[in-house]
Amino acid sequence: MHSAVFIPIIPRCQPFAPVKMADRPVPVIEKRLLDVKLGELGTWLGGRNFTPMGLISAVRRGHDRYYSKYIDVKRGGIGGVAMVLTAYVVLSYVWQYDHIKHDRWRKYH
Repeated sequence: MHSAVFIPIIPRCQPFAPVKMADRPVPVIEKRLLDVKLGELGTWLGGRNFTPMGLISAVRRGHDRYYSKYIDVKRGGIGGVAMVLTAYVVLSYVWQYDHIKHDRWRKYH
């Protein structure tokens, strides 16, 4: 006796509909910096808020974005902290470069 083999019937699916772009174009002021074309850069910069409060809020948004992406994660690693420490070492070197350069000249001359 042969046993019957169950073969599931999979309904035939329609192909995905092509993705349509938004009906209305996004204004230049609402675009992110990486999405702005070079010719639109002046208009984009003109729409930014360069007041002290606007700059503070931009720094705060950047900090919140960095913190949520690299520090406040479920399975975190050393990546976010290592990035901050590397930036600190590089900035310290850049700020002290003139002093280091003069010490180097004094050693050999």
